[in-house]
Amino acid sequence: MTRIVQRNIPKEAVKILELAGVAPILAKLFAARGVADVAQVKTSLNQLLSPHSLTHNQQMARLLADAIQANKKILIVGDYDADGATATAVAVKGLTALGAQVDFLVPNRFEYGYGLTPEIVALAALQSPDLIVTVDNGIASVDGVAAANALGIQVLITDHHLPGADTPQADCIVNPNQRGCDFFSKHLAGVGVMFYVLLALRAELRERGIFAEKSAPNLSELLDFVALGTVADLVKLDENNRILVEQGLRRIRAGACSYGVTALLKIAGREPAKVTAQDLGFYAGPRLNAAGRLDDMRLGIQCLLADSETKAMQMAEQLQALNLQRRSIEADMHDSANFALEDAQLAHQYSISLYQPDWHQGVIGILASRVKERYHRPVIAFADAQDVHDGQALLKGSGRSIAGLHLRDALDLLSKHQPDLILKFGGHAMAAGLTIRTEDFDLFKLGFETVAKQLLTEADLSAVQEVDGSLSAEDMTFEIAEMLEQQVWGQGFAPPLFYDRFEVQNQRILGEKHLKLLLKPIRNSVGSGPVYRPESSSEFSIEAIYFNQTALLGARIHAAYQLQTNSYNGMQKVQLNIKHVSE
Repeated sequence: MTRIVQRNIPKEAVKILELAGVAPILAKLFAARGVADVAQVKTSLNQLLSPHSLTHNQQMARLLADAIQANKKILIVGDYDADGATATAVAVKGLTALGAQVDFLVPNRFEYGYGLTPEIVALAALQSPDLIVTVDNGIASVDGVAAANALGIQVLITDHHLPGADTPQADCIVNPNQRGCDFFSKHLAGVGVMFYVLLALRAELRERGIFAEKSAPNLSELLDFVALGTVADLVKLDENNRILVEQGLRRIRAGACSYGVTALLKIAGREPAKVTAQDLGFYAGPRLNAAGRLDDMRLGIQCLLADSETKAMQMAEQLQALNLQRRSIEADMHDSANFALEDAQLAHQYSISLYQPDWHQGVIGILASRVKERYHRPVIAFADAQDVHDGQALLKGSGRSIAGLHLRDALDLLSKHQPDLILKFGGHAMAAGLTIRTEDFDLFKLGFETVAKQLLTEADLSAVQEVDGSLSAEDMTFEIAEMLEQQVWGQGFAPPLFYDRFEVQNQRILGEKHLKLLLKPIRNSVGSGPVYRPESSSEFSIEAIYFNQTALLGARIHAAYQLQTNSYNGMQKVQLNIKHVSE
């Protein structure tokens, strides 16, 4: 059962924001998300944290500047998700603009797995690099860095993942989450870290007089990549990340972005001139991710780096085909998971662990997320790894968690209780990956449940939906919806969600999978939001869409919803996007 809770709205913060010129509705939304001063929502680039405040960033800049001036060959080793792809694109495009000789290598997840492993180092060595720079990985690559050192290849690590017990012996590590780093924002995505490295490198090259007779490259040209990777990786959108995303969105809207990002949006039916952060997360990101999930992320990176509109669109079409294939695979896996869970005693479980031999390794993360959303439990889904360890078959797992259970820490605790159970793992609070032996699945399932019971309470297993109160009929306009959509919302800075009571005037199934509604507000339902005035709302009705809902609703409902614009056949209207219903 989902419990509806209204966010607290500090009145003093609202007053301060309104006096600073913030629109009243935005002032309330911002205040409810912890904004107490207008400076916290300013998005100019000069508001960014200094690149010199990121630990070891100046040292990294000096090493890269030395490599550029010595004409050394630099090889970028990336990750196969959207953050890794955009970070690789930022590294290649940025370093090239700064005068480096650079190429990239991204491991195929089905052949090599994640990170700078000894096997990837051996593959990289075939290109004879002088220097390896990791992006969005490397902090756990102890053996891989050792292998590179043995071959005389210098390694620089840029990453944002949490470190393990041992730190790789790289020449330099830039990671806001490494021990001893006091950088104020711990939530940079991998692409954000690489962008910060380039800012420091440009400053170092400027000090060396490299730009005495020529202009320094404009690194803000990379911000469309930074915005896409930051949103797609679901890192917390703190003040610093919101600046990076907002600046990237501005470039996309102005048509001053890469052919690749434009193509990804267009192939998804989104208009670049009106792009929002949600468009990056729900449309461009999944299409880019499809390459790494089903095939090889090299295609996605090449799309981002395409030097013409035609090439970018050709590759975007290939990514679109892969994404459609991914959706089909995901739907089959979801049906299989639902069938497996039909008879499970989930009310008494604190976790869910799932495995089917025919599941696709590249899609288990999405499956885990879907199951978590439905049952509000930490979920780990496994697929065959198509690999062996000491003669034993392996499973790859991908997990998603809920508030109250830090997934990586939970796996670490389990590995301490049973040291031989998990062969390797890594990740964040809300998402993690791991490898176990196939024969150990039942043992893992039992062990993970035990750890979950230690870390969670029964109250944690009840979903809580935070809302922003009621919305007046006068504010249910296209203009207000457009203003809300233009703001940067996302992980840690949740999109506005309102809650009201409605009369269902009409409803029909749309496309055999969604519910199209016509709703009439009845009255103010929650807390301190604006109250409807009868003269303005008695005849007012508004269209709504309830995605992935085919069961018809009752005559009157309480609904949590987002206000959004809807453009169809050249018509622009406002509608409600229903997120939760109780009758």
